[in-house]
Amino acid sequence: MDAQPRASADPIHSGAAPLVLVGVDGSAGSLTALRWAMHWALVRGAEVAVVAAYPTSRYWSDAEIIDLGALDAVHDDTWARARAAVDAVRDSDPAVGDVPVSLHIEPGPAAAQLVRHSADADLLVVGSRGRSALRSALLGSVALHSVSAAECPVVVVPLPGRWAEPRAGSQVVVGIDGSERSATALTAALTQAGPGGSVTVVRAVDVTDLWSDQYPVVSGPSQQQLRDDARRRMEVTLGELLLATTDEPPTVQRLALRGQAGPVLVEQAAGADLLVVASRGHGEFRGLVFGSVALHCVVHAPCPVLVVRPAARQSASRSTLVASAASR
Repeated sequence: MDAQPRASADPIHSGAAPLVLVGVDGSAGSLTALRWAMHWALVRGAEVAVVAAYPTSRYWSDAEIIDLGALDAVHDDTWARARAAVDAVRDSDPAVGDVPVSLHIEPGPAAAQLVRHSADADLLVVGSRGRSALRSALLGSVALHSVSAAECPVVVVPLPGRWAEPRAGSQVVVGIDGSERSATALTAALTQAGPGGSVTVVRAVDVTDLWSDQYPVVSGPSQQQLRDDARRRMEVTLGELLLATTDEPPTVQRLALRGQAGPVLVEQAAGADLLVVASRGHGEFRGLVFGSVALHCVVHAPCPVLVVRPAARQSASRSTLVASAASR
């Protein structure tokens, strides 16, 4: 029988402030994600819950025997490494020194623990292994599993580049396509940019749109007509959202560009602080849907990527984010 290791007894969320959940495993990628999460919490008056997972006996062969004492030692070593990661970020970045952080050391696979706790979080932040590793090991990626299954919005943070840590007045790029889920992404982008920030709204117009049911093949519109139609739709959606904004809205730029959505968004994200995209829903990435715009952005974007989806839990999280931004 597997020995039952002890897990963190502390609640994941006090409920007093927004919660950002972040996975830490000692890698450079997770340290970058932790720093990003702590800055996000600083801007929004949020709490940070650090989750670190450790293996139990069921991940060893039958020939191996791990007693409770050994599991306790693994638990304590994992706690010490997570504590050291938090201390390292605070020591190198005094601005986040007072951000409240709790440690949660859990037995079992890291992705499963992050997804389990995501039901109580407003945002989940994970690091990537770097572009090459993601391309070669998509199924084993904690980041992609979290994006696929989490109950809250997820940010995937690449290793440091030209993007800046979360701050008031961020530069945000968001992809829209006229669907309900892209309206959710646009709302999140406006919130993340905040007053003094900027949002670039991108609608990619692919040549394949000419062959859709909406446009007859024989008398279909030109690419210019498609772009004009995309701009008109953007204006309608933006107008409704900006009217509902109680705080000073960020500066908004509208772009309708020819090309496939994934590559277009990745190109526009160069120099941005955050790229926001919408997922179709749970399980989108489980079958390695290489055509997914969100998947392409998570793998290739040069800046952190926020993935949202229009679900009940998502709506609750979005309300929290909007309220916290308006209170600044």
